[in-house]
Amino acid sequence: MSEGHSAAAGMDAFARLHDDVRQALSERGFSTPTAPQRKAIPTLAAGESGLVVAPTGSGKTETAMLPVLSSIQERPPRHGIQALYITPLRALNRDMRERLEWWGETLGIDIDVRHGDTTDYQRQKQAEDPPDVLVTTPETLQAMFTGEKLRRAIEDIEHIVVDEVHELAGSKRGAQLTVGLEHLREHAGPFQRIGLSATVGDPTEVGRFLTGDRGCHVTDVEAGTNLDVTVRTPEIRPEDRTAAGELLTDAEVASHVRVIDELVDAHDSVLIFVNTRQTAEGLGSRLKAYGTNIGIHHGSLSKSARIDVEDAFKTGEIDGLMCTSSMELGIDVGDIDHVIQYASPREVRRLLQRVGRAGHRRDETSSGTVITTHPDDTFEALSIVDRAERGAVESAGIHHGSLDTVANQIAGLLMGFEELPAARAYEILTRAYPFRNLPEEQFKAVVRELSENRILWLEEGDDRIEKSGGTWQYFYANLSMIPDEANYTVTDMASGDPVGTLAERFVVTFAEPGETFVQGGEMWRITEIDDEEEEVLVSPIEDPTGEVPSWVGQEIPVPRGVAEAVATARADARGRFDGGDGRGAVARSVADRYPTDEHTASEALKPVEAHKGPIPTPDRIVVEGFGRQIVLNAAFGHTANETLGRLLSALIGQQTGGSVAMEVDPYRIELEVPSGTSIGDVVELLETTDPDHVPTLVELSLKNAETLKFTLAQVAAKFGALKRWKGTGSSQNRFGKDRLLAALEDTPIYDEAVRVVLHEQLDVDGASDILSRLQSGDIELATVGERTALGQAGRSSGRELLSPENADASVVETVKERILDDDVLLACLHCKEWDRRQTVKRVDDQPECPLCGSTRIAALNPWADEVLEAVRTDDKDDDQQKATERAYKAASIVQSHGKRAVIALAARGVGPRNAAYIINNHREEEADFYRDIIERERQYARTKSFWD
Repeated sequence: MSEGHSAAAGMDAFARLHDDVRQALSERGFSTPTAPQRKAIPTLAAGESGLVVAPTGSGKTETAMLPVLSSIQERPPRHGIQALYITPLRALNRDMRERLEWWGETLGIDIDVRHGDTTDYQRQKQAEDPPDVLVTTPETLQAMFTGEKLRRAIEDIEHIVVDEVHELAGSKRGAQLTVGLEHLREHAGPFQRIGLSATVGDPTEVGRFLTGDRGCHVTDVEAGTNLDVTVRTPEIRPEDRTAAGELLTDAEVASHVRVIDELVDAHDSVLIFVNTRQTAEGLGSRLKAYGTNIGIHHGSLSKSARIDVEDAFKTGEIDGLMCTSSMELGIDVGDIDHVIQYASPREVRRLLQRVGRAGHRRDETSSGTVITTHPDDTFEALSIVDRAERGAVESAGIHHGSLDTVANQIAGLLMGFEELPAARAYEILTRAYPFRNLPEEQFKAVVRELSENRILWLEEGDDRIEKSGGTWQYFYANLSMIPDEANYTVTDMASGDPVGTLAERFVVTFAEPGETFVQGGEMWRITEIDDEEEEVLVSPIEDPTGEVPSWVGQEIPVPRGVAEAVATARADARGRFDGGDGRGAVARSVADRYPTDEHTASEALKPVEAHKGPIPTPDRIVVEGFGRQIVLNAAFGHTANETLGRLLSALIGQQTGGSVAMEVDPYRIELEVPSGTSIGDVVELLETTDPDHVPTLVELSLKNAETLKFTLAQVAAKFGALKRWKGTGSSQNRFGKDRLLAALEDTPIYDEAVRVVLHEQLDVDGASDILSRLQSGDIELATVGERTALGQAGRSSGRELLSPENADASVVETVKERILDDDVLLACLHCKEWDRRQTVKRVDDQPECPLCGSTRIAALNPWADEVLEAVRTDDKDDDQQKATERAYKAASIVQSHGKRAVIALAARGVGPRNAAYIINNHREEEADFYRDIIERERQYARTKSFWD
C-alpha cells in the first residue's frame, strides 16, 4: 500500500467518528491512526462487535474507546451507565481511568472506576448519579446486579470493552464473565462487545467466547512482525569467577548477573522478567549486590510496595524492574526500551506479552534478550522466538462447561431476579459460549446440589428457583472464581520458632508426616500437621546426606508444539554431526538459523553431540534405562508427558504391587520402577494399552491423587458444600479428605474436580493420540540399554537441591580467600573475660583463652557484641537465652575441631548446626570442605530473602 493510500485509509477511519472526537484527536496530536485503529475503527464505529489483537503500545485502548466515546456523543444524554470497560486487574483499572480521563474531560463524558477497594461513599454516589463510562473488574460486574439503583443504571449500557481478554478466556473468571454478560443482556438488551489483547492464538474462538458466538469482527495485527529478540547463554569470564565468591553463587550465575547489568546499563528503562517469585528475589538480591540499579515487583508484595516501585521505575529513579507475570498485563510504568527474559518463557504468548512491553510507541520494534541457563532452556527459547515470529501462538484453553461456575452463576441470576423459572436460567446460561453444550441434566444436578446446600429454594413441581436466606451470603463469599487459599505456618517443633510458611495447596497435595522438604536453607522432616491451627510442625534433619527432598515445584507447562520444535531442531543438529561436521560448524548453522550467537549454540549442542544412539523426535520415542531408572525421551510437552507418565505409573503399580516414582518435563518421563521391571515391560505397555481406555485409566489413577482431593475441596466450596474455616476456600481437614472423596463421588462436584485436573494439568486426548500413532507405526519406538546424554539432561527442580553444582577450583579458591580475609570475633565462654577480633587466617589451629587457658572459644560474627552481652548477662530474656545457647554450640564445635570450625562458622549464613554438618562430612580434600561451605552459603543466599 502506498503512503498516500495508507494516509487516506487512516483519515477514512477517523472520519467515521463524531466531530467532537475528531477535534479532540487533533488537540491530542493524533494525525494518522495506528494499524489496529485503521483496520478496526470503521467496523467498531458502525456498532459491530469486534476483537482487536495487536502488540502492546499500538493504541488498542483508543481503538476500542474512540468509537465508544463517539457513540456516546451522538446519543442524547442518559441517566445510566453507557459503557463498561472491564479489566482483569485493579491496577489496570487505575491505569485505564488515568488514560481515559483526558478524553472524558475534553468531551464532557463522565468516567469513573469501581472495584473491591471503592469506598461505600463512592459506590453510593455511582448508584445515585452513574458515570457514562465505568472502568471495573469481572467480579465487580457480578456485584452490580445486586443493587436496585445499579440495576436501573446498567439498563442503559450499549458497549462493553474487555481488556486483556486472553487472560480471562483461559480461566474460570472468564467463564463467569461470559454468563455475567448474558445476565447483563437481560437488563440492558443487546450491546456491542469489544475485546482487546496483545496475544491470542485462536482469535476466532476467543471472538465466540466474547460475543456468545453472535458474530465478531477480528482485527489481528501480528505481534511477531515487530519483534527483535536475541537468545543468549553468557560466556563465563575470569571476572565472573571472582564475582562468584562475592555473590555467594557460582561463576555461571555470576555471568548471568554481569550480562543483565550490562544490558540494563546499555538501555534507559528495562524490564527483567523471571518465571517465579523465588527467582525474582534470589536473582534480584544478587543484582543489587552487584550494584545494578533495579527494583523488584511481584504479586506477593503489598499493594503499596508495588505502587512505590512502579512509580520509581516510571520516574527513572531505578533503571530496571525485576518482575514476574505481575507486569505482563500492561500496567503503565512508562516507556520501556528493552525487556530481558531470564530463562525460557515456556510459551510463545508469554514471550510476546513480555517482550511486547518494550517499544511502546507506535511502529517501534520490541527489543528483548532471553538469557538461558542450560541446553534445554536454550533450544526451547530459540524455538519459542521462531514460533513467535511466525505467529504460532498457543490457544486460550477455554474452560468449557465448568460446573462450579454454573453453580456460582445460578446464584448470581437469583441475586438479579429474586426468582425465575429454572428453564429461563438454563437458557441464559447456555447462551454463554463456554456453556453452549451444557446438558440439561447436568444443569438440573447442579441446581439440586445448590438446593441441598441451602443456597437456593427449588420448587421442582413448578420448575422454579428462588433466592433463599443462604443465597446472599454464598454470593458475596464467592464473587470471584479464584479459589481462596490459606498459608500454613511451618514451626520448628524443638524450638517453637517459625521457619516460614507453605501454601495450602502445597501442604494438602504433598504433606504427610515423614515427608522431607527444604526451607530456609535447611532440610526438614514433617512431624505433625495441625489443620485447625493451619500449622506444619517439623524437625530439622541433622545429617541430610542421601535424603531426597520429597517436594518439587510445579513448572509452567511447555506446550506440545514448542517441545516438538525443540526435538526437531536437535535432530537436525544431530544429522549435521552424523554427517561429519564439528560442533563449531553446527553451532554456526544454528546461529544462522536462529537469533543467537555461536557460543550460545555451542553450549546448547553439547548433549546433542555427546548423545549416542537414536535421537528423540516428534515421531520417535527413545526409551532408555539403567537399573530401576527408566526414561522415555518423549518430546510431547508437559501435559501430554504428565498424562503418559501417570498412565504408565498406574499400570506398572497395578502389575507389580509396588510404587513408582515419576518425574516429568516437556522432553522426558523419568520413572523409578520396582525391582524386576524392565524396559521391555514399559515398551509392552505402550504397545498394548488401548488408546480408547486412556480417559478411564487416567481418571482411575486420579482417585488416590492428592491433587484431585484438593481440587475437590475447592470445588465443593464453590458449590457451598463446605463451610469456610478462617478464610480458606477449601476447609481442608486431612483426616476427612478421603471421606470427602467418598461422599461426593457421584455428584457434579466430583465431575467438576476431575474436569479441572484433566483440563489444567493433563492432556488425555494428546496421550491417546500418541498411543494410537505409536501402535500404528506413525511414531517409532526405540530402546537403549544405557543412559544417554539427552536422557540425563533434564532440569529437575528437586534434584538441584540435592546435587549441588560442583564449584570449580577458581570459585573454591575465591571463597577460601574471602573467608580467610574476613574478621571473626573470638570469645572465651569459660572465664567470659576475654574476647578479640582478628582475621580468620590469623586464628591459631586450636584457639585458647590467654587468660584462663580454656579452649571453649566461641567464633562469632565480628559485630556480634550483643551476643557477648547476652552471654555475660545473668538475668536473660528469651532472645538473650537463645543467643547464649547458640554461642555455646559454636564454642563446642571450635573446642572439638579448632580452626576448621572457625572457618566454617565464618561463612555466610552458616550457623553451628550447618558448621557441624560440614565438619562431620569428614572431607579429606580441602577443596571438598570449601565446596560444602559454598553449597551451604548458596542455600542461605537462595532463601534468606523469603524467610528472614
